[in-house]
Amino acid sequence: MYNGTFDAIAKTFQSFGILGFYRGVSAVIVGSTFSSAMYFGTCEFGKSVLSKIPNYPAVLIPPTAGAMGNIISSAIMVPKELITQRMQTGAKGRSWEVLVKILEKDGVLGLYAGYSATLLRNLPAGVLSYSSFEYLKSAVLSKTGQENLEPLQSVCCGALAGAISASITTPLDVVKTRLMTQVQGETTNKVSAVVYSGVSETVQQILKEEGWVGFSRGMGPRVVHSACFAALGYFAFETARLTLLHQYLKKKESEGMVNASV
Repeated sequence: MYNGTFDAIAKTFQSFGILGFYRGVSAVIVGSTFSSAMYFGTCEFGKSVLSKIPNYPAVLIPPTAGAMGNIISSAIMVPKELITQRMQTGAKGRSWEVLVKILEKDGVLGLYAGYSATLLRNLPAGVLSYSSFEYLKSAVLSKTGQENLEPLQSVCCGALAGAISASITTPLDVVKTRLMTQVQGETTNKVSAVVYSGVSETVQQILKEEGWVGFSRGMGPRVVHSACFAALGYFAFETARLTLLHQYLKKKESEGMVNASV
């Protein structure tokens, strides 16, 4: 349908106007709120538990915690991405209307179309992103002697971690997107009427029709998006974590002073 990033921007603007770039935004807001909470919460919980296991290699704690976070958060992320991508590729109606149509046509399992491909992408993406951020954070703190990252340092480490993860996992994202955006038994556009039945068949079809270059489609926008998304995400997470930690320590200190006076 599109011949490149600028062609996609031009056609989207021609068809839907400026609002076309925000199709599915309500699904993104709701889904990302819960999936991000589950992701970061599980990662931190996993990191805390793993650090207490005797003889568990410290270098493996970030990737293991990242994998745990993605397995849990993908249960929320997959339906959110499915609705968003259906809307971005032309599905009519609001987010909840697209949700109802999917449920009517394919049932609850229809919300998890491409789940295996999404998990196949999210696991390495999450491991790479979270691990890269933790390793970069550790390197910065070690070099500067600080206890915590400064806001700008959080942004830079997050952006670099997101870019690294996105560039390496783009082929997996291409496969996942093909599975999610197809409409079973229907032709969605004049270019392709292929119906993919699974990850392996999708990989074979892309290789057959487009060659290896087909797995790099959309890499530029995805790397930019992931870098910005990760920069904001990790900055917000670090800020919230430090704020809650300071409040907790302040409360404990206040309670200790009261007990001492009593």
